[in-house]
Amino acid sequence: MKIGLTYDLREDYRAEGYGEEDTAEFDRADTIESIEAVLRRLGYRTDRIGHVKALVNRLAAGERWDLVFNIAEGLHGIGREAQVPAILDAYRIPYTFSDPMVLSLTLNKAMTKRVVRDLGIPTPDFTLIEEISDLDSVDLPFPLFVKPVAEGTGKGITAASRVMDKNALFDVSRRLLQRFSQPVIVETFLPGREFTVGIIGTGREAKAIGTMEIFFREQAEPEAYSYTNKKNYEELVTYRLAEDSLGSRAAEVAISAWRGLGCRDAGRIDLRADAGGIPNFIEVNPLAGLNPDHSDLPILCNMVGIRFHELIASIMASALKRIKAE
Repeated sequence: MKIGLTYDLREDYRAEGYGEEDTAEFDRADTIESIEAVLRRLGYRTDRIGHVKALVNRLAAGERWDLVFNIAEGLHGIGREAQVPAILDAYRIPYTFSDPMVLSLTLNKAMTKRVVRDLGIPTPDFTLIEEISDLDSVDLPFPLFVKPVAEGTGKGITAASRVMDKNALFDVSRRLLQRFSQPVIVETFLPGREFTVGIIGTGREAKAIGTMEIFFREQAEPEAYSYTNKKNYEELVTYRLAEDSLGSRAAEVAISAWRGLGCRDAGRIDLRADAGGIPNFIEVNPLAGLNPDHSDLPILCNMVGIRFHELIASIMASALKRIKAE
């Protein structure tokens, strides 16, 4: 079975002049090497394709694959994570992870929260700021939390993202609107414990493999799983399994959101508890990072005794099973 690999390699975009934060979501070479090594160990033939433009060129040249292991994030547009799956759908080539609809929806945090809210899943109250004048109609109690509506890896999130008054809300929103050229989501800040839940599988077969709690060390940016805290997690962040009742409840909320949103194969859901101790959905990552040493999902897997090759094998098993059923 021939498996193509689609991905965005960070060093390629840095060579084109893109900055560190611009390329924060893209993969390191050792991530691709690690995934490919496991796939070969599982008996598959592999073929590195690369980013969406490379995929288009190779499809136009007549090349095909039995399945594509897709972790391409894309660079431009609100539907950038959906570009590779949409093209593969057009050529009827199956792939790992979620479909174009799910990836377009979940990149937009506000749209995702509307769907999650409609599912009856708790999520912080929020509003969307598309231009600075929208701030005049914000009617949410402080403190609030402000971030770009369609970024990952903590991009745009700093200690200043937690705002305590209208002046700070105005300043942070204006900066983010200018920097990221996209709307800003403003939501009620939740003061409770912060979690990420790892999930493997699709639909009714999806299972929460564990709940990891995030603790910020004294020198970390406070109250926010920010870009800086994520980048320097070994010095700034401590991870622990949450095996108490609240951790279990967070896993239940995460599974409900995962299934309700239609996510597939593997990923993560981030949650935070409100003042009453109820875990709230914050956001979902249906294309979770897969660096075996530095990404949250493999870190969580390792904490619960799932080795990296077992994670990749589980992703492939989930994808192949649902493809066979189609």
